[in-house]
Amino acid sequence: MIRSVASIRSSLRLVALMAMIAVPMRAQAQDRLGGHFGAVFPLATHADGETTTIGDDFKIGFPMGVTVKTSDRWAFDLELVPVIQNDPLFVSLTVHPGIIRALSGGYAAGLRMAFDVSAASWGFTPLVNRGFAVPGHSYKIFVEGVVPIRFQQTPAGDNRTSIGFAVHTGIGF
Repeated sequence: MIRSVASIRSSLRLVALMAMIAVPMRAQAQDRLGGHFGAVFPLATHADGETTTIGDDFKIGFPMGVTVKTSDRWAFDLELVPVIQNDPLFVSLTVHPGIIRALSGGYAAGLRMAFDVSAASWGFTPLVNRGFAVPGHSYKIFVEGVVPIRFQQTPAGDNRTSIGFAVHTGIGF
């Protein structure tokens, strides 16, 4: 198939625009990029009138994220969260993009979208985070409270909403 000259020009403009966006505007990329790794423990989840606790169904997630600081206060964070459930044995993955705002006193608050790859489930996760500097090191340890809100479809085709509370702890750099 022969492409028209206009189509080729349009494609070249798109490639040029994407290249300009991808090129960093400042040389201090290390000041703008960060990340984190940790463990998340879902303590309680409420859905369909039933509450499940960590004692009823143990799960653990291993969030890992890449952070792009857009200013001194704001950041975009792309987090991937593999979760292991013990009974029945199941491994899932949540894609968790979000925005984080730094607050005073080492605190931060944010909101993530949530897309559960292995289930008919999506939602939001509000969070509050507290970082603790480690003297002599450039990284911080943190503790974070998260409230996962999910809109789900059961295997029978019924819709339900779940809300939970989890604690996420880890290291940020």
